[in-house]
Parts: sequence; C-alpha cells; structure tokens
Amino acid sequence: MTQNLVSTHLSAEQWAQLDQAFAQLQAAAAPLLVPVSPTTKKTMVKMGDGSEAFCRKAVGVMEENVGLMPRDFDLAEVRRDLETHDALNDRIVKLTRLLERMRDAEMALGSDVMAAALQGYGVLKTVGKGEGVEALKQMLGKRFDNGPRQDPASPAPPAA
Repeated sequence: MTQNLVSTHLSAEQWAQLDQAFAQLQAAAAPLLVPVSPTTKKTMVKMGDGSEAFCRKAVGVMEENVGLMPRDFDLAEVRRDLETHDALNDRIVKLTRLLERMRDAEMALGSDVMAAALQGYGVLKTVGKGEGVEALKQMLGKRFDNGPRQDPASPAPPAA
C-alpha cells in the first residue's frame, strides 16, 4: 500500500469500552437533556454570542437590585441556568474537539481504504489479463462508468 494514514486499530474490547463510555456520558447527561421541537426552536428567544454579554450583565444588575425585582422572579434559578449553561458549553467544546478528531480519523481510514482499492484495481487491470479476473475487473470498473468527476470549481466543458 502506498498510503497508510491510520495504522492503529482498536480491539473489540476497546470498542466496547468506548461504547460503554458513550452510554455513561449519555446517562450522566440525561437529567439535563430536554427535547425541543423544531417549532419551539424557531420561536424561542435565544442567547447567542452577541447576547451573552447582555445576559451576564443583566443577571449581575438584577442581583445588585434584587429588591426591585417582582417577588415571583426566581433570580436564583436564572443564576443556576447561567452556571449550568456555562458548564454544559465547556463540555460541548470538549465533545466538539473529540468529534472533529474522530471525523478526521474516519476520513483518513476511508482514504486509506480508497487508495488501497484504487491501487489494487490498477494492478488487476494491468496484470490480471488472462488470470480469471475479467468479471471482477468489470464489476469493480462500474465505479468509473460515469466518467471522471468534474471539479465543481472548474468551468463546464463547452457544448458541442
């Protein structure tokens, strides 16, 4: 093989450990996870990056002026929501980094397999004549029946 970006592989036991860790993570986060329908997502007011400073400042001002707030306004709950938001966001950042690295590994593994498959197919095409692999070459060659892919950045060929 000419390419081998990933040469380490997990055992069945290691995959099971990973699956168990995912299950534990899901179970630990379950009390916090709430379903939000697409309709609700569209209509709910959101704290985006631009609003976060406003929200933090508003909570601070409300805490400094708690006597002005209505009696049924649960400022302690707002503070807990903000703290939980921050703690959850820290975990989301960690998971996002992990997911990105896992996607990179998945892409590298797929690339390794594709490069090896192309290399093997090329060998079969050139060396496999008369070796009883014609049907297999034809089957593998169907992958290329539509011709080469057009690079989306390159201009379309002129019409005939």
